[in-house]
Amino acid sequence: MDTTNAIDLADRIRIVLVGTQHPGNIGSAARAIKTMGLHRLVLVAPQKFPHNEADMMAAGAEDVLNAAVEVATLAEAVADCRLVLGCTARSRRVQLRELRPREAAASVRVEAGAGGEVALVFGRERTGLDNDELQLCHAAVHIPANPEYSSLNLAAAVQVLSYEVRLALLGEGDAPPAVIASANPEAVPHAELEGFFAQLADTLDAIDFHKGRAPDSAMRKLRRLFVRTGLDHKEVRLLRGILADAQRMARLAGTRDAG
Repeated sequence: MDTTNAIDLADRIRIVLVGTQHPGNIGSAARAIKTMGLHRLVLVAPQKFPHNEADMMAAGAEDVLNAAVEVATLAEAVADCRLVLGCTARSRRVQLRELRPREAAASVRVEAGAGGEVALVFGRERTGLDNDELQLCHAAVHIPANPEYSSLNLAAAVQVLSYEVRLALLGEGDAPPAVIASANPEAVPHAELEGFFAQLADTLDAIDFHKGRAPDSAMRKLRRLFVRTGLDHKEVRLLRGILADAQRMARLAGTRDAG
């Protein structure tokens, strides 16, 4: 792939930093992504931004820093994305497919090449991404660092992933086949899928599907199921129509019982 093509694909890739505590890490991350040909930086509820320390650490990447988009939630940051990958340590509570950086980069290239918006998400310095935020990701990316000292600085993690994405966009390196990408080029963006999940959760409550059990486990499994399928707009409309009818029938049943 030539450099011009790589630049075009980079326009569809955003680096998302969630709840960053130290402004210097934001500046260092801006520098890291610029060196690898990326330029879109999204900040989710940073603790201190803008800040002089961020400006100092950007060191020539002030353009990336100044163009950074600040939003309140991760859901807002990835609303139009078809592929969301969360860079995180292994989590036992949220089961996500786990990718190595090179596998993730190959998936990013395929999705961006198909015209989809892509987000690489990095969590807080100390606690990473919480479970609700991980639920918004299609897969987790784990950097295979030294197990005896696996702590990576935020900007270093951004650099590793950005480098792998750079290689993938240029068609260099021993790239594996993409393992996470929308099989359906018409797959809905994240915001539309989240609307469906919200209605699904409400419907399961309305029909008393959980019967006193905690709903989180079932919803996690259903999320994984529908995320894998890459639903398009028509499929989402069909499913939401079914859910609406189920809710209507539940209301009618409740009215009869009350009478």
